[in-house]
Amino acid sequence: MSKLPSISGKKLVSLLQQIGFEVIRVKGSHHFIKHKDGRATVVPIHANEDLGIGILSKILKDCELSKETFNNLLK
Repeated sequence: MSKLPSISGKKLVSLLQQIGFEVIRVKGSHHFIKHKDGRATVVPIHANEDLGIGILSKILKDCELSKETFNNLLK
């Protein structure tokens, strides 16, 4: 199993936008993003903080992305 890298919420949103997700609304620091096929999740964006492993895993699960696919997006 591949290890998840540290990544900020802002960087994660931009990566997800590259594969077809779009921000549908923002409430405070939480960005609600959705794909045309119905996949959706919430990404917290806090200044200068990386996402924790647990929340990152949950976001990837909501987006139906494997850890390997996610790591390939980072390259």
